[in-house]
Amino acid sequence: MNCKTLGIILLLCAHALAMHAQSQGGAASDNNKDTAAVNLLLQQSKERFSDDPVKAISLATQAKDLSEKIEFVKGKANALKNIGVGNYFLGKLPEAIVYWNESLQLFESLKEDIGVSNVLNNIAAAYDDLGDNEKALEYSLRSLTIAEKSADNYRILAALNTVASIYYEKKATWDKALNYLLKALPLAEQVGDKDGIGVTSGNIGEIYFYKNDFEKSKTYYENSIKAYGGLSNSSYAYNGIGKIYLVKGDYNKALSYHNKALEIAEKTDSKHHMYLSFQGIANVYIAEKEYAKALLYFNKASGLAEELKAPRDLKDIYQQMAVAYAKNADYKNAYKYNSLYADVKDTLYNIDTDKKLNKLQFEFDLQKKEGQISLLTKDKALQDADLKRQKFARNAFAAGLGLVFLIAILIFRNYREKVKINKILDEQKVQIENLLLNILPSEVAKELQQKGQATPRNFDQVSVMFTDFKSFTIHADKLSPQELVEELNTCFIAFDNIIEKYGLEKIKTIGDSYMCAGGIPTPDKRHVHNMVSASLEIQEYIVLNNKRKIADGQEPWDLRIGVHVGPVVAGVVGKKKYAYDIWGSTVNIASRLESNGEPEQVNISASVYEIVKNDFTCSYRGKIYAKNVGDVDMYFVASSNNKLAGKVSASTFSI
Repeated sequence: MNCKTLGIILLLCAHALAMHAQSQGGAASDNNKDTAAVNLLLQQSKERFSDDPVKAISLATQAKDLSEKIEFVKGKANALKNIGVGNYFLGKLPEAIVYWNESLQLFESLKEDIGVSNVLNNIAAAYDDLGDNEKALEYSLRSLTIAEKSADNYRILAALNTVASIYYEKKATWDKALNYLLKALPLAEQVGDKDGIGVTSGNIGEIYFYKNDFEKSKTYYENSIKAYGGLSNSSYAYNGIGKIYLVKGDYNKALSYHNKALEIAEKTDSKHHMYLSFQGIANVYIAEKEYAKALLYFNKASGLAEELKAPRDLKDIYQQMAVAYAKNADYKNAYKYNSLYADVKDTLYNIDTDKKLNKLQFEFDLQKKEGQISLLTKDKALQDADLKRQKFARNAFAAGLGLVFLIAILIFRNYREKVKINKILDEQKVQIENLLLNILPSEVAKELQQKGQATPRNFDQVSVMFTDFKSFTIHADKLSPQELVEELNTCFIAFDNIIEKYGLEKIKTIGDSYMCAGGIPTPDKRHVHNMVSASLEIQEYIVLNNKRKIADGQEPWDLRIGVHVGPVVAGVVGKKKYAYDIWGSTVNIASRLESNGEPEQVNISASVYEIVKNDFTCSYRGKIYAKNVGDVDMYFVASSNNKLAGKVSASTFSI
């Protein structure tokens, strides 16, 4: 889904009120210095955002310099904000974020909640365009909180749209995004903000498009165009209607709307809208099987997307270009763009992994605080109980020897209770130690228990295996959540048993992907052979399991496996919630070998082949490009006595 145009209009919507705030602040500047010239420059800068962002930046820079000269802090804050907006319209998102952060500090020092909310929302829009959804959501929710506290409808409107744009990145949160947008639209109509109506209607139209409700989608897109009067930012809605006609098979109308969107984008020099239009036109030509024309526009789109540093959009464009080149019989370029697609995909995977780790750390810190509160409560209860026992003992002693027997009984009962508690604690200690051994290798777990930390280590030779189920998303859509998890659990338990049999170390599962390694943390001379044997046994299990599924009338689950060997760094992730993991190009290459493998086969690199070639039947199948490494030779492998051996083909790799 492509929704990165949302933030642009919101910036304009936010600046309408910013000018109002500037005019109020002018008369209150220190020493009665004239701020009218600063406000005029800011207004002129705002008017040039769409048609001449460079001029807008120049005017805002003059306003900043003059504000510094007359010590007009609010003027400087708004000037820095305008410079950021100009850079945003030029597609220079990192530069825009830098200027907005400077502006944010000044607004916070002035305790200007409206300005703070405005800039926070702008930063959120930029991070959204860069694909950093976590930061985008953080900043947009902060903006919304401040806006609602200030009862500022313009800020609320802007923040609602930005939060919605982040939520409808994923199908699972479309309804949540739609909820925010349906709150925003009447608010935009209430304040008479045409830009707000335009962007909100366009965003609602986009969600309905991906929900396949094309009638509602077209209605909201048309409302967006009407609100803009067919000008500048209506390019987004024209592209949306073009996509609807493409789905309906009316290629002429689809092309007409995409060309109209391109014409508007070129007039305003909006590079983001331009590459969306190029991509839309290319998709129409793909549908018409005019691959040469499609590639012409895909190349234009990819150039702009690369310039704007939009990795998520580049991923889609590279994938489409690889298919188009293959259809056009240009296999060299098809291979090139398939490799670029894989590189971007790997980058996004790493970004998503970092985000998941951050989220896990946050959840752990929260649990830790809750645990500390619980311990304090228990400690107080124990102290109270101790005081009561002391009081009771003093009273019992004063009552005389007649109560000694009663006291002895109470002491004995208390002793039995303590013995019972200690037994429970001992059992819990064993459970905790077993859980730690289930999460971490025994060597690492022992080091953590003894030293409180585990030192990362370099390993010169580690074998790494990745598995992944082909077309898993299709299987997931056809099964209930319970059936899906049960099937995955059955397979992964089988994988666990196999790798344990061969003395390998499970690293983690990622969705439907399974990762393990050999030769760590304890070196093993046979780890590469063991990894290949385990891979073949896993494929054999999947083949037998698929026969059972077919016999039961179910669809088979095909598995790809990739194996590579090389140096890695291994260690424990985080300081609190432990997870043993490995890093390095060896891991990335193993992942690439898996994604370029085939069902029922084990795809290995040349490094693995050189070690096992005398013990396994291997068949060369071509090369794969690995980032920072170059081309890597690939082989299918099977042991001579393995049931899969007969299925290994000598065909070379093709896209």
